[in-house]
Amino acid sequence: MLKTMDQENQPMGVRMDTRAWRRHTRIRAVLMVWLGGWGGWGGAAPLSAQQTRPAPEAQRLSLEDAVRLALERNRALRDAQLVLEGAEAQVSEAWSSVLPSIDLNASYTRSLAVPKTFIPAVIFDPDADPDELVGVQFGADNSWSSQIRVEQPLFRAAAFIGVGAAGRYRELQNELVRGTAQQVVTQVRIAYYDLLLAQEQARLTDNTVRRVRETLQESRAMNKAGLISDYEVLRLEVELGNLEPNLRRAQNMVAQARRTLGVQLGVENAESLEVEGSLSEVDLGRTASSAAAGSPLVRFAGLADAEIMPEQQVVALAMEQRSDLRQLELMERLRHAEFRVEQSEYLPTISLFGTYLISAQENGHPDFFGESSLQRSYGRQVGVEVSLPLFAGFRRPARVSQRRAAVEQAATQLRLAADQAEHQVQTYLEQLEETRRRADAARLAVSQARRGFEIVSAQYREGLSSQLETTDAEVALRQSEFNYAQAVYDYLAAQARLDEATGSVPFVDPGAGGVGIPVAVSGNGHQ
Repeated sequence: MLKTMDQENQPMGVRMDTRAWRRHTRIRAVLMVWLGGWGGWGGAAPLSAQQTRPAPEAQRLSLEDAVRLALERNRALRDAQLVLEGAEAQVSEAWSSVLPSIDLNASYTRSLAVPKTFIPAVIFDPDADPDELVGVQFGADNSWSSQIRVEQPLFRAAAFIGVGAAGRYRELQNELVRGTAQQVVTQVRIAYYDLLLAQEQARLTDNTVRRVRETLQESRAMNKAGLISDYEVLRLEVELGNLEPNLRRAQNMVAQARRTLGVQLGVENAESLEVEGSLSEVDLGRTASSAAAGSPLVRFAGLADAEIMPEQQVVALAMEQRSDLRQLELMERLRHAEFRVEQSEYLPTISLFGTYLISAQENGHPDFFGESSLQRSYGRQVGVEVSLPLFAGFRRPARVSQRRAAVEQAATQLRLAADQAEHQVQTYLEQLEETRRRADAARLAVSQARRGFEIVSAQYREGLSSQLETTDAEVALRQSEFNYAQAVYDYLAAQARLDEATGSVPFVDPGAGGVGIPVAVSGNGHQ
């Protein structure tokens, strides 16, 4: 290593301190680079990022506020609600096939040339030649006709079963709305946690860049004093140049996380979104039974006692409330109703009908409102119509076979989904337990690292330890905080997914009826 003339002339103790400072500078630069290279969080940006345009007015949201906003504005949920409105209309349409129908028909015909019909002349003259024909004109220049027909189905199995099938379809779409609402809430929770995690990484990356800049300034001062070489300064400048792009990338990632949350919330100006809370401030060191008294992030849970509930009870809850299982169950009922509709095609249809007919004819110029020259006739009929299908080219048995296969397919899908749901719930319970244990261990490590940093800092102030030892203690503290924030994120994400897997999502009705409508809940996030 090169030495300046001033360093050669310094006493031995001063030269030893200078070498120690250079070693500290090199190690500190390496540590700062290592800190800046952490990228396992998915990237985020500090709030101090430069903006090229004026920042919009900030919209600060808690997790509960974000979920409420999403249930009001989310476009996917609105799309599901529109499908439900269509299903309601289909039910009304199905009822129309069992209600009476009333038709009114009216017509007017102007004959430009009334045709003649030729009949034997002997009808009018017995002495006429039997082969002689006489042209007779039937009809008039103007003809009016109006008819009212009323028909009431008495027995039409397909229509009555179709009403039930339409109701099943409405229930299916109703449950689809509830399932979509659960998905929206879960996606908002995950997006909210992603943004918090991104901001935590952004804070760490920003602190790393700031510390490297401070070290660079100190190193430049030391270089001017002749205590370190130009190489040490150049090395820090290179490392700072490598870190600053990481900071810009983190800023882009935090903007991306904010936009993702904005899409879920249906907010056009996502740049104005700010979220409350911090992962590093969440306390997971409590038992699950007392978690409701802790951070709002932990308190916002549909199944807050999942960790202390027996596994079989949680699985049974999922089998009862889970939306996708309900949808498949309703789909199986719908397919069975469609199967019965096809079977009913073999049955006869019986309906009662009645008609009332008025007809009139007139020659010459039409007199629509006159009555003197009109020739009117009236007709009234009532009757019963019976229709029995006999043969339709094997179409009906083929359709029945198709519907039977659809019923069996829906039942198979339901059994498969139930097995997958049980496996998924067990997996999320294991993840919840693992992440809590990891968070407990990481929190203990944070406490120990903070205590170690305090001890080393006190010793450094007393001249009993070096700056390198202080930097090492600070690095250990930051790494422990990173590990704890990551564990908290994993815990909250597993909790959100478990809530969806069990059908116990906050703000969404889990009732057995499958109401499918977001409901208001108390302020603590529980239903």
